Amino acid sequence: MTVREVATEAYREGLPALSASLVGGLIAGVVLGGMRGEFRAVPGLLVLVPALLATRGNVYGSLGARIATALHQGLVEPRLRTDDDRLQRAVAAAIANGLIASTFAAVVAYVILVGLGSQHAPLVTLVSIAVLAGLLSGITLSLIVVGVVFAGYRRGYNPDTLVGPIVTTAGDVFGIAFLLLAVRVVLRLGGT
Repeated sequence: MTVREVATEAYREGLPALSASLVGGLIAGVVLGGMRGEFRAVPGLLVLVPALLATRGNVYGSLGARIATALHQGLVEPRLRTDDDRLQRAVAAAIANGLIASTFAAVVAYVILVGLGSQHAPLVTLVSIAVLAGLLSGITLSLIVVGVVFAGYRRGYNPDTLVGPIVTTAGDVFGIAFLLLAVRVVLRLGGT
């Protein structure tokens, strides 16, 4: 292949995913900007946002890479089957890792806020919000990752090229949306 052909192929595979990433980042920013009331109602929540968003990208990016590798090696077929143990275990492990990381982030944020003498919500509130947002976004991101990797692979794209931008974008959009939902649910149930 010539340099031009390689560049054309790279742009053909990467440009749509990067464009979606740009739009998704803007949407997540708009939602985040509209959460001022929630940040006032749950002091310390803003400290959690970067950790929770980074966790989504890391955990579900790893899931996408695992599935892509399994596809390349022929260990997983590019279609959903209810009896595919490898895929089920990978998704379950990703969701469990996401929940553990969310809990850990909430506890560390709480400890740091207490240590700094900053205003903070109760630990149970921060953990409840982080775990609920982690569970909802974990289920959604797992479906998105599996769908994007399989669809891209079947269409002849390298799934490794798609996973990064798509997971990061979906993680930001759904992470923020489900964080907003989790805050509202926890507050409605009496957490503060």
